[in-house]
Amino acid sequence: MTFGGLEKFTLIDYPGKIACVAYTIGCNFRCPYCHNPELVDETVEARITEKELFDFLGERTHMLEGVVITGGEPTMHEDLPSVMERVKSLGYLVKLDTNGTNPVMLHQVVEGGLADYVAMDIKSPMRKYSATVARPVDIEAIQSSIDFLLSSPVEYEFRTTVIKGMQLPEDIDEIGKEIKGARRYFLQKFIPTKILNPQFIKKTTYSDKEFEGFRKKLQNYVNYCGIR
Repeated sequence: MTFGGLEKFTLIDYPGKIACVAYTIGCNFRCPYCHNPELVDETVEARITEKELFDFLGERTHMLEGVVITGGEPTMHEDLPSVMERVKSLGYLVKLDTNGTNPVMLHQVVEGGLADYVAMDIKSPMRKYSATVARPVDIEAIQSSIDFLLSSPVEYEFRTTVIKGMQLPEDIDEIGKEIKGARRYFLQKFIPTKILNPQFIKKTTYSDKEFEGFRKKLQNYVNYCGIR
């Protein structure tokens, strides 16, 4: 596998762990607010080989606790499980970020003990998914991934990037119902920086007061709701 980037140190991407972040190339969604457009359209120039990644990881075993594999969409790559297995063999914890479109691989890496933490993006209520991600979506696959995580012992979180006008208050409430019983759900504030669709640079998110209202209501559905 070739990677589109490596963040060598992070304290925020893997909850409670000192980690690095490896970015896979390519995605099956085209979310207009995506902040990694060069990975989505595969135009990233500074590519990192698998050897370079593992040379780095081999030198950092005494400094880092975990490796976050994100994208793009990592589960598009057939060799993802073998990469995760190699990372685990070095003694690292592995966090996988995914959009949930490949439940078969999600089952494989979780049940095979290759993923210690899973973060799954929930883009919108199911009925609005295709419009939100600008691609046809297999809703049954998304639902299968949600159902699997809800019943799995693996550490996980669901998360939604919130844009005013795209995710309406009733949409956020609907998402809460669709992931009812989740251990952790995070609302992420949209920050208009580098994004796939330049028109979204003018978009905003909700106020802190509005987010707090969402959070309190979502506590009726999930065990914990946080705001990032």
